[in-house]
Amino acid sequence: MEVRSRPSNVYTLNPLLEAAQAGGYAVGSFSPRCIPLIRPILRAAQRLSSPAIVQISQRELGRYQVSLEEFAQAFYAFLREDEITVPVALHLDHTKELNIIEAAVQHRFTSVMIDASDLPFQDNAALTSKVVALARPRGVSVEAELGKIGSTDLVETGQAEELFTDPYEARQFVGETQVDALAVSVGTSHGAYSGKQPQIDYRRIQEIRALTPVPLVLHGGSGVPAEMIRRAIGLPGGGISKVNLATDLELAFLSALGRMERLTNAECQALPPSLLAKGLLAVEGVVEEKIRDYLGSAGRAGEVLADTDDSFAI
Repeated sequence: MEVRSRPSNVYTLNPLLEAAQAGGYAVGSFSPRCIPLIRPILRAAQRLSSPAIVQISQRELGRYQVSLEEFAQAFYAFLREDEITVPVALHLDHTKELNIIEAAVQHRFTSVMIDASDLPFQDNAALTSKVVALARPRGVSVEAELGKIGSTDLVETGQAEELFTDPYEARQFVGETQVDALAVSVGTSHGAYSGKQPQIDYRRIQEIRALTPVPLVLHGGSGVPAEMIRRAIGLPGGGISKVNLATDLELAFLSALGRMERLTNAECQALPPSLLAKGLLAVEGVVEEKIRDYLGSAGRAGEVLADTDDSFAI
């Protein structure tokens, strides 16, 4: 295997989330969806001295017509050009196919998520274990999902309790798979909320936290009131350590452009420079707000301890 080094401030999820667990805050995992939006995420994190995660999902790759290679190349280029020094990770979000995970590893993603949550428990655990065996020897962390996280525009408009993560299943799942982080279903949904508002099951988070050692991840963070996010993070005994945010960034970007319809990556890059700059500034403001008011991660960059291995085995 070819071994390639990575910049000294680019980590797997592990040191970022371990520091968040110890410090009682969460790290934002931000989905830019279009490549130019990577830059304001990194700039906001740098300005506020916060760790940050930049991510893209399998679905977003198709919907926004982005390739893994160009996304990763842009991420590393922006780090270099803007002299970003805070701890960051490059994460592949919700993905169901091993070939896409393999490609992400090839293109220097430092973390991947296998989402087999629609499979029976043992099948989910088996596939997740396979991804851990593929990724960990190559210096890449793995997130998995147990339970079903709803969607406000694709699957469900709300969450039924039977879809929530069972704490005892979570303990078994983590024990069998040795996954690095676990996305839990506790009441939030992907997408923009309209009408019905999220209701987070805080007790369930505490029960899962008490039974599992790995950091917990809250998906569907957009549109959730700040006080709810802060409570989920700061629960006695430990709470959420990673919060995924996507829709709020896209809505801020489109609003600044005076648009309602989403843009593909190519359409985004073809915008007049002055209009694009306006949109990027709006995204930067939203990311700063999330870091400061939701996540509590401002000023915490120095708490992240370096990975023991700073290389990829490709």
